[in-house]
Amino acid sequence: MGSDHHHGTANGQAGSGLRNRLLIAFGITSFIVIAQAIGSIITGSLALLTDTAHALSDSTGLLVAVIAATMMLRPPSSQRTWGFARIEIVAALGQAVLLLLVGSYAAIEGVRRLVEPTQVQARELLLFGIIGLVANIAAMVVLSSSRDANFNMRAAFLEVLNDALGSLGVIVAAIVIATTGFQRADTIAGLFIAALILPRAYKLLRETVRVLMEFTPKDVDLDAVRTHVLELEHVREVHDLHASTIGTGLPVISAHVVIDDECFESGHAPQILEQIISCVREHFPVSFEHATIQLETAAVRARACTSVQHT
Repeated sequence: MGSDHHHGTANGQAGSGLRNRLLIAFGITSFIVIAQAIGSIITGSLALLTDTAHALSDSTGLLVAVIAATMMLRPPSSQRTWGFARIEIVAALGQAVLLLLVGSYAAIEGVRRLVEPTQVQARELLLFGIIGLVANIAAMVVLSSSRDANFNMRAAFLEVLNDALGSLGVIVAAIVIATTGFQRADTIAGLFIAALILPRAYKLLRETVRVLMEFTPKDVDLDAVRTHVLELEHVREVHDLHASTIGTGLPVISAHVVIDDECFESGHAPQILEQIISCVREHFPVSFEHATIQLETAAVRARACTSVQHT
C-alpha cells in the first residue's frame, strides 16, 4: 500500500453576524487611532503616542479577524491548497514587529523623558484619553456577546480590552498632571503602556515564528506520539514523523509507518490505518484532524534513500 490521506476540515466559518460585529469594532478602533494620533501631536504626550500605536495594532488585528472570517469561506484551490489559512499568521507577524518597535521606542524615549520632562497639555490629554476609553468600551460591548464564539472573536475582545487599559493610563496621567503639575506622569503612563505592549509583542512574535518555521505545535511531544503508535499491533517502525500548524485550529501531522508484510497480504492494513488515525486524533492534547499516514513494508523502508529520511 502506498499512502493514505485523511483530510480534516478547518473549523471556524464565521457567520455574517460575527463579521458585522468585527467590522463595527474595527470602525471604532480606527476612529480611536485617528483621534489619538491627532491628540498625540497636539499634546506632545508620549503616553498618548504609545497608546495610538497600540490602538493601531489592535485595529489591524480586528481587520485581520474580519479578513480571516471572510477568507475562510473560500474553498481551497489547486494553487492554494490551504486556502488563506495562514493570512492571519503573516499579519500577526507584522503586528508583532510593529509592537516591538513602538514598545522599544516608548521605553527608550520614556527613560529620556524621566531625565528631561516634556511639557504636556493636561486638558487636551484628558479629552483624548476619555475619547479613547469610551470608544474602547463601545467596541468591547459590541464584541462581548460573541467573544467565546471562536478564536478570532476572543482575540479581538482581548485586544480591545488591553487598549482600554492603555487609555485608562492616559486619563490617570492627565489627571495627575492637571492636579499636581507632575509632568513625569505622562512618561510613567507611556512606560506602563510599553510594559503592556512588549511582553505581548514578544509572545506574538514567538508564536508566529513557530508556525511559519513549522515547529511542532505546543503541547505535542512527537516522541510520545511515536511511542504510542509503536504500541499498536503489527507496527514495526515510525519514521519521517512531522507535525506543524497551518493556521489557527489547523494542526497537521504526517508519518511513514512500517507494518508487517502479512497485513498487506491479508487486507488488514486499512484497519491499522484507522487505528493510527484514531490515535493521533484522540490520545494527545492537540487533536490532529488532518493526518497523512503512509503505510510501508520493511522492504520499501530499506530501499528508501537515507539522505532524505528524517527521524
